[in-house]
Order: sequence, then structure tokens, then C-alpha cells
Amino acid sequence: MAISSQFRLLGQRRFLPFYLTQFSGAFNDNLYKNALLLLIAYKTTGLMGLSVNTVINLAAFLFILPFFLFSGIAGQMADSYEKAAIIRKVKLAEIAIMVLATLALWIGWYEGLLVLLFLMGAQSTFFGPVKYAILPQVLGDDELVGGNGLVSMGTFVAILLGTIAAGLLMGLEGAAKLTATSVLVMAVLGYIAARQVPDTGVVSNGQAVRFRPVLETWNLMSVAAERKPVLWAILAISWFWFLGAAYLTQFPNFALSNLRGDETVVTLLLSMFIVGISIGSMMCERLTRHRITLAPVPWGALGLTLLGIDLFFAVPASPEPSTWWTLVTDPAYIRVLLDLVGIGVCGGLFIVPLYAFIQHETPQNKRAQIIAALNVINALFMVASALTGILVLGVLDVSIPGFFLLLSSANGLVLIAVWRLRRRTG
Repeated sequence: MAISSQFRLLGQRRFLPFYLTQFSGAFNDNLYKNALLLLIAYKTTGLMGLSVNTVINLAAFLFILPFFLFSGIAGQMADSYEKAAIIRKVKLAEIAIMVLATLALWIGWYEGLLVLLFLMGAQSTFFGPVKYAILPQVLGDDELVGGNGLVSMGTFVAILLGTIAAGLLMGLEGAAKLTATSVLVMAVLGYIAARQVPDTGVVSNGQAVRFRPVLETWNLMSVAAERKPVLWAILAISWFWFLGAAYLTQFPNFALSNLRGDETVVTLLLSMFIVGISIGSMMCERLTRHRITLAPVPWGALGLTLLGIDLFFAVPASPEPSTWWTLVTDPAYIRVLLDLVGIGVCGGLFIVPLYAFIQHETPQNKRAQIIAALNVINALFMVASALTGILVLGVLDVSIPGFFLLLSSANGLVLIAVWRLRRRTG
């Protein structure tokens, strides 16, 4: 049976409104979060008696905290109620949050913006389980890998564009007010798209939604552990977020210290990494031949290891001052860019089949809770990634390329694990 490209899904109502909704949400999250961090770094000398560095770390903590508090509740709701209705309510909540954020940005009330950052994290927490649990209900098995590839590509491109937009807005006069207008407009556009998401029908698991923050999140772990192959797939995805968070966090210092680059170099490194992930995500449909299989995953893991090792050796020993143009024209730097693109491609090959596998192998009445568990473990691994970076770079005084080499070597163990998972699942 001839099956057309995954891009045809973008022309269908069962997928396009959802795709635009999740894209706008990822864009807005990153625009708001990065703009707030830049405003705190450059427009203030600290808040509530705390230093700028402390406030920036507090902001990152406040955004991720809701995943630990509310993921269990979010998963129960998504498994108990109609998913399109939840999407619309979550996007409506985003508008309310952004109205308050607009007011706070206009008057410069940064303490309030931190509270709203927590609420944005909560809104993302409730959207996350629906985001991936809805796909198997609107896509066929032969479309699931392609649909996940599109969602993965859209999410990372939205992260990139939101981050770049925040930086561009900060360079303009009246940055806070322009940011306020932008986040509100994006929230409204996201809600308009959400209004077009078709109803999926209610497939309730009969479980009552219990408002017990933290406890219900903890209970998710037992749900996730019910199927060992699914649990291993969850851990593999979370490892990628550990790895990806490490790369993304170190790009600014890597550009400055090891490439002697300006701010355009940071943007280029981020862009190449995300372009690579997008390419890898799009390749999965063709490589799997529209089947739900983990076949590309070990190859993605192998590439993450080999290219990460090559990146260590590609970094110039005595770099000259560089801009983005230097990196795209000087052979000594082009190798670094190619490695980052390749690492991104392998990351896409690694995570997209795993997402499709989890969606396919979990029962519909528990699928959202499994996704919620995945989100919690992802958050834990990203926190662990930050702590590992502090330990390796700050305490052990390893260089950033050396840190990348250590991560790539550790990924060799993950390669063994996913190869065994691939053989067990066929």
C-alpha cells in the first residue's frame, strides 16, 4: 500500500489545529521564559534581596516545579476527560496568565512575573500528557511515527524561534512592552487553533481525579513500571533530555570560551543542533517505512556517541575570535557545526521511534498517565543534568569539550541498553 508523506497531515483538520496549538505553546513558553531571564539579567540588579544569578536559577526552578507537583493530576484528567476539551481549557488558561503577564511587564513587576512563570509551568504540565496521548486517537498506526516526527520537529523549532525572538526583542526599545504584546497575541492565536481541534470522544478509565499534588505524581511511577519495555523506553527518552539539556546549557560558555565567539555564534550553535533534530525527526518515517519499530534507535545512539567524541577533537586548540560567519566559512569550525548537526540528527532518530513505541504499547485508558510519568522523569533527568554540569565543570574543573566527551562515553552504555530493548521488542 502506497502511503504518502507525513506532511499531508498538515493539511488535515484532525492534525493541523493540534499541531499549531502545540507549536504556539512551545514558542510562547520559550519566548516568555527567555525574555524574563534576559530582563532580570540586564534590567535589574536582583529581586527580593537576591542576586541576579540566584533569581535566574529560582526562575528555572519555578518553571519546572509544577511538573513534580501536578503531573499525576494532569495524567488522570487527560485519561478521564475528552482531550480536545482539555486542550481548549489549557489554552484558555494560557490567555489568562498572559493577560496578567502583560500587565506585570508593562509596570515592571518582576516578582509577579516569577509567580506567573510558575503558572506557565503548571499550564505546560497539564498540556503535556494530552499532547502525546491524543496522537494515537487521531492517527493510524502507519501514521504515528510520522506524526510524532512532525510534533518533535515543531516543538524544537518553536523552542529555537521563541529563544531567538526573546533575544531580538531585548535589543529593541520598549522590550518589556513588546514582549507583553507578543506573548498575549501568541496565546490568543494558540487558543484559536485549539478551538478547531476535533473532539476525540471520552474513553474514561473509571479512575477518579484526586487532587493530591506530589502523591499522585509519585503514583505515576508504579503506572509507568507496569510494562518493562515501556519503562525502558521512557528512561531512554529521559536520557536524551539529560544529554540535550547539557548541550543546550553549555552552548553560551562553549561559544565564548572554546570558540571565542560572539552572541551570533551561540545562536548558530543552537540553530544547528535544532535543525539536526528536525531533520532526524523527519527521517524516521521513511526509515521505519511507516511501521512502529525501534530499529533506528540504536543507530541514533551510536551516532550520539561517535559524533560527540568527534566534537571533542574538532574544537580548535587555539581558536581565533569568531562570529557566525567564521564558523560557516572556516574549515576548522565547520567540523564543529557538522558534528552538532549530526548529533541533532541522531537525537531525532533516537527519540521519535521511542515516543511512537510508548504511545502504541500503552493502553488507551492509561496512556496520558504514562506520558505524564515520562514528563516527570524527563524533568528529573534535566535537573540531574544541571547538577552534573555543576559538578563536572565547577568542582572537577573539566573543560566543556571534556564534559561533552564524558557524556558521549556514558551514552555508550545507553547504546547497549537500547540495542537490547530493540532485540526484545522485535
